[in-house]
Amino acid sequence: MTKIAPSLLAADFLNLGAAADLVNREADLFHIDVMDGTFVPNISFGFPVVDAIAKVAEKPLDVHLMIVHPDKYVARFVRAGASMVSFHYEAALEMTGDIIDLIHEEGARAGVVVNPDCPVENLFPYIGKADFFLVMSVFAGFGGQKFIPESLEKVKALREECILRGFPLTDIEVDGGVDAANASALVSAGATILVAGSSVFKAEAPAAAIRALR
Repeated sequence: MTKIAPSLLAADFLNLGAAADLVNREADLFHIDVMDGTFVPNISFGFPVVDAIAKVAEKPLDVHLMIVHPDKYVARFVRAGASMVSFHYEAALEMTGDIIDLIHEEGARAGVVVNPDCPVENLFPYIGKADFFLVMSVFAGFGGQKFIPESLEKVKALREECILRGFPLTDIEVDGGVDAANASALVSAGATILVAGSSVFKAEAPAAAIRALR
């Protein structure tokens, strides 16, 4: 079954409690974007916010690290409550395998992310090692961007390679411009987790928006 992971980056920061209630009732995962102002030109959530959300979360926390040196912070985010931790291949390069191992050692599921300008083939060596992959369908760093249609082919290619290598059930997450208009195509291409920010939290009826994504 496709999982819906509302991105708290698009929520009302003055009312995160209500956003958490919505995710607990209607969705499957909390998607939390961590930005450092260096890997991406923006700054977002840090440890105190993750700590606070974890205290009320009834669904797993999916923490997406858009940061340099992700290896330095994996343990702290897992201790804060992350069940899933993903990091960018572009920030790790030859350390990717080591960081996957580190996340596993801390007891969380490990994911590797690629931006739209990074070939999806860079993920292929980690099939069977990572627990999931995240294909960015916009450039990491800001919410509210338009979905890049070419992302569908990247998801399809990654799913086909997972099947070819004997790991057909590997989760593929998609983040960026996801809404009810493209959700079906993404699932058909092989996505199993849909991250949705603006299309959920900026909707007039956020709960209905989540149901529409399903």
